[in-house]
Amino acid sequence: MTADGRWCFSAYFALLASRPVEYGCGVPLHPAENRGYRELYLTGRQTVKRLDRLAAAFDDTPARELLDKAADSISRLLDELGPLTARHELHGGVAAQGSGANLGTVRGAVFDRFLERNQALRFAVEDLEHVTTLLGYLARVSESRGDTELPEFCRSWERRLRRQVNALRKAAIELGGDPDGAVEPLDDSPASRAAHRVAWSLGSIGEWTDRQVARRKHR
Repeated sequence: MTADGRWCFSAYFALLASRPVEYGCGVPLHPAENRGYRELYLTGRQTVKRLDRLAAAFDDTPARELLDKAADSISRLLDELGPLTARHELHGGVAAQGSGANLGTVRGAVFDRFLERNQALRFAVEDLEHVTTLLGYLARVSESRGDTELPEFCRSWERRLRRQVNALRKAAIELGGDPDGAVEPLDDSPASRAAHRVAWSLGSIGEWTDRQVARRKHR
């Protein structure tokens, strides 16, 4: 997810609550938890959709297994999280997970088609890192409220996903050993090839513009 996308998410969740919320079970949940766990449902489901799509594009490579494993882990994380937040009447169903899945599908169909293989895998590392960092943050927030169950859950999954982040990062770095393959379009579809040509053209224009500006500065 890009920095702009994460800023939009943060702004959205900041509007969800501004004071402690008393849920049906009578246990107060801090607004930071309310927003944070909803963000986890949303970005988690979106990340699963993206990792699933990238896995197919990296078939017959070491990255395929890593992407599959990461997608499966986040899916299980969300399934296990559901009953825990439901006890506070906080649910991540239609509004959160559905939106995340749709967002992931749209981005995969449009944005990812402009990417080279190395770019796509590095962005996947960022997505997985975002979920992992969010888990650590939520563990601390829930702990500050005196909760013990949610922090233990979040930290356990943070440790598991951290290992997968490191493995996927290594796979992305290893793509540099095959520069020609690393800059290939993410997939071989006509739409992807066309998008890739557009991206190359825009990049060439940008390089030409930078050269002209640099020359004028040195005159």
